[in-house]
Amino acid sequence: MIELAGIIILGILAQWVAWKFKIPAILPLILIGLLVGPIAAEFLSGDGTKWIEPIWNGSEGLFPGESLFYFVSLAISVILFEGGLTLKLSEIKNVGPVITKLITIGSMVTFFGAALAAHYIFDLSWQIACLFSALIIVTGPTVITPILRNIPLRKDISTVLKWEGILIDPIGALVAVLVFEFISVDAGGEFTKTALIEFGKIVLFGSTFGFAFAHAMNFILNRKFVPHYLLNVFALAAVLGVFVLSDSFAHESGLLAVVVMGMVLGNSKSPYLKELLYFKESLSVLLISILFILLAANINVSDLMLIYDWKTVILFSVIVFVIRPIGVFLSTYGSLLKLNEKVFISWVGPRGIVAAGIASLFGLKLAKEGVPGAEYITPLVFMIVLGTVLLNATTARMFAKMVGVFLKKSEGILIIGASKVSRLLGHYLEANGRNVVLIDSNERNIQKAKELGLSAMNMNIYSDSLMDDIELNDMGYLMALTANSDINKYAINKFSKQFGENGAFRLVTKEEMLDENSSPNEGLFSKTDDYNTLSDVTRNHPSIQEIDLESKEHYEGLIEITNKDKEIIPLFIKDNEGELHIISSNNLNVDTIEEGFQLVYLGKPIDVEKV
Repeated sequence: MIELAGIIILGILAQWVAWKFKIPAILPLILIGLLVGPIAAEFLSGDGTKWIEPIWNGSEGLFPGESLFYFVSLAISVILFEGGLTLKLSEIKNVGPVITKLITIGSMVTFFGAALAAHYIFDLSWQIACLFSALIIVTGPTVITPILRNIPLRKDISTVLKWEGILIDPIGALVAVLVFEFISVDAGGEFTKTALIEFGKIVLFGSTFGFAFAHAMNFILNRKFVPHYLLNVFALAAVLGVFVLSDSFAHESGLLAVVVMGMVLGNSKSPYLKELLYFKESLSVLLISILFILLAANINVSDLMLIYDWKTVILFSVIVFVIRPIGVFLSTYGSLLKLNEKVFISWVGPRGIVAAGIASLFGLKLAKEGVPGAEYITPLVFMIVLGTVLLNATTARMFAKMVGVFLKKSEGILIIGASKVSRLLGHYLEANGRNVVLIDSNERNIQKAKELGLSAMNMNIYSDSLMDDIELNDMGYLMALTANSDINKYAINKFSKQFGENGAFRLVTKEEMLDENSSPNEGLFSKTDDYNTLSDVTRNHPSIQEIDLESKEHYEGLIEITNKDKEIIPLFIKDNEGELHIISSNNLNVDTIEEGFQLVYLGKPIDVEKV
């Protein structure tokens, strides 16, 4: 009982440490697992026993016999389903070909390159070397997200790394399964044929069950056949059921089934999707915490001593500094990515939970069957996981600055609220070269924004998940444009440091409009215009106008007109280089006006002759 409680407590403690120091949680989790496992047995316990013993002598411990394998398999299925839920096909319109090549060409380069390296450096058999290389194909969003979260990058770079991490998980798992089947089948002349038949069954049953049950679940939830209070646990039961059912038809096909199921549901219009995602995120955090401590604790000192060799350093260096860059450069050949962006993507390739989990499953199974060299699988994969995470966590930000992909000034604009006003502004800003993302909890507003070609996210700003989205790394301006003044103020207070480093603004309130002495520094556009005024003007004159400026006096005269005319609202100043500057309600951020500048405003045309 103490060991079970200790795993959960230590796991959540490790997650808190990771959050506090902005590092991937996998790092403290594995270190804690090694501490309470092999390190405790060798140096701390005094009697050679581990503080936490997942399996001991094959038949004793917390998870004796095959039970650890079953628990790891079920836990990974939930984690992969949660990853599938986050896959949005609309997000890859700019970098789809690059991602496709990374998970195909890049995977093949890693598979064959790492297999060659493992075979010749560690003298492993070709079967074991190929299994090792298949396991390290995967990267994983759980390790990439914390690394990139605080590095301001162009959106396309973040998107490539995020999607590669999520999509390549099941691909690496499938390749590992194929190699495992080749090793396990060993049927003489039927060797290749049997393994390929097994692989075909995995793809067929995995994709079929995943697709079919995703639509079935969507139908059940939308028809409200399940009460709301059972929604999340029903979804969990469905995921586990699909995993087990698919696995019973084709061994190891459950991983593919849950990823396909999550992906289909994630791209549906189910009103329950957001709630499912929140629940699965929380559950994934708990499962990852337990898994990594268990898997690391299950390693023995004798396993670690196998790789306590200079060959390990050579293998790690070849995989990270030779094979990964070759795969990335071949995959991005002919793309719009610049050389420095390709170099940065080559540098960031940390391995995650799926690599460690499946390595433990397959490594232990093959070692138990007496396959020569199988004892190297788990420690070598854990070495790659720990090494790549530690390398990327400590150097990614510095390396981004070295190669010039670190955005010195984040020019993206995050708009809270996706009403007609926000969509009109967002469309204008996008047309003028600014990256804009709209956030709203109203699904209809988000859908309308997407129909205009705008980047929009259906999200509750009271959720912490917004802070974790690596694709918002280039946001430097924040504009709160909702009808609720409390939400606008909350957004400024919570997100101004992360998304509004260059400027955080909100609409003035009705009370601030009536109080002549109240002029908030973060006030947006005009002190005489709140959300209702903006909505009225947008409804009557849904167009954004530009007028040439001659001097600051000319600008101030136009502002006087807008203050008196309720059908004209100033928005931005466009300088000679076409860069837009947001106008604040107190005009204190407008320093220089030169001839050739333009006033950008919402509303009816201004009669130039009367100015």
